[in-house]
Order: sequence, then structure tokens, then C-alpha cells
Amino acid sequence: MNYEIVLKKKVLKNLRKLPLWVQKKVALLLKDLKEKGPEQPKWQNYSKLSQTKYHCHLGTSWVACWHHQQNRLTIEVYYVGSREKAPY
Repeated sequence: MNYEIVLKKKVLKNLRKLPLWVQKKVALLLKDLKEKGPEQPKWQNYSKLSQTKYHCHLGTSWVACWHHQQNRLTIEVYYVGSREKAPY
């Protein structure tokens, strides 16, 4: 079962500004989200922020945040960027 991945416009805009190695990690995370769903315990510092929100670290200074509504096959990535500005 594959999930549909939706990236907020701000995420797409910010992705271009991130270091290349972070962009590659984001691509791997998106692949895992699409294939395995919103829960990603193998990712560094993965945690469930609430019933529908999740996050993980892409490196020491970089994080990704996403949410998933139950009973839907859509995952929205709403933040990728520095830990200092993360919305959690």
C-alpha cells in the first residue's frame, strides 16, 4: 500500500536552499513515507508529536515534520529545515 505524499509550497521552496546531503536525506525519507506510512522508527530521533503529527532528525541541525490523518492515505510534509525554527 503506497501513501500519497504532499509537500507544502514552503517546503518545496526551502528544499532548494538546504545542503545537498540534506536534500538527499529528504528524498530517502519521502520514499520511506510513501512505501511504509507515517511511522518511521528507524529514522534518527523519530517521535510522534501528537496523534497525527510526527518528526525526525535529518542530521544534527535539520529536521522534517509531517502529519497524517487517520483513515487516509495522504501524508503532508509541512516542515523541512533547521531545528531552531521547527514548529513543534
